[in-house]
Amino acid sequence: MPTSYKESGVDIEAGDAFVDAIAPLAASTLRPEVIGSLGGFSGLFHIDTKKYRDPLLVSSTDGVGTKLKLAFLANRHDTVGIDLVAMSVNDVVVTGAEPLFFLDYFATSRLNVEQGRAVLTGIAEGCRQAGCALLGGETAEMPGFYSPGEYDLAGFAVGIVERGRLLGQHRVRHGDQVLGLASTGLHSNGFSLVRRVLVPDSGPTAEPGLLEELLTPTRIYVKACLALAAAVDLHALAHITGSGLPGNVPRVVPESLAVEVDWGSWPVPDVFGRLERAGRIEQQEMLRTFNMGIGMVAILPPENVARAREVLAAHAIPCWSIGRITERPSNGEDFLLRGLPR
Repeated sequence: MPTSYKESGVDIEAGDAFVDAIAPLAASTLRPEVIGSLGGFSGLFHIDTKKYRDPLLVSSTDGVGTKLKLAFLANRHDTVGIDLVAMSVNDVVVTGAEPLFFLDYFATSRLNVEQGRAVLTGIAEGCRQAGCALLGGETAEMPGFYSPGEYDLAGFAVGIVERGRLLGQHRVRHGDQVLGLASTGLHSNGFSLVRRVLVPDSGPTAEPGLLEELLTPTRIYVKACLALAAAVDLHALAHITGSGLPGNVPRVVPESLAVEVDWGSWPVPDVFGRLERAGRIEQQEMLRTFNMGIGMVAILPPENVARAREVLAAHAIPCWSIGRITERPSNGEDFLLRGLPR
């Protein structure tokens, strides 16, 4: 008797049903520039050449990492898609670029249409929060490659910025102020350590509701940051991901300067303290692994801080003045943390 592809673990009919199920989700994210609909070999997006004089395309790609393991434990799959979008579009917006479209890659051993639709629901929600179109993606069934019920995600974002409005270290000046924009918790970094300390594979060992708290999706800063760039003389943005404040803010600071941050100038969410105590993790390790409550940093002149606070408040994002740009010391340190208890 002939062996079929379905008997080998790949169900083409389920794949077709999945595309039909997610088509309305993609449609809910469409922008006027999108040409065609989901289901083609590639996505088409029209660039309005009259809108830009010297446009730059900006791209970024990322995944969700081992935070997915918590989604599997909780059997909740509608939040990690937001994380997926956030990790790419937040990187795109730090250049001052507007994310235009997003594509996803969803891979699993055997496609579960209901589970997959939950994931894509989150992806569509993330795209709506970022104002970008879900232009297309790929769903891959790979029998035996992943454990039953598990999957992996990757995402790809493309944005656009006028060259003259590009943000970055070329704008940053001595005396600029550093604003810290609140995170929604751990976001999507450091979860290998989080799982080792708080959530072993057998399930949560701490108080009820821990998994739900840890699955809180990454904040998407796109609309707030674009509004900020339009309202004030914004010099740079830094997305605080893996390696924390010490590893990310210096990336947008010129070699002659350093960033000086005042520990205690913002409230650190309780989840970080619980993690630190449960794992007996040193503070320096916490700082270079987690965002510690600051998911995005804005660097701008002191006279623009008050207006920046107004803009961020209008987008319901708490922020704090957490430091300043200063001369780099002779020892070459690019990140100076003041006030951290020894």
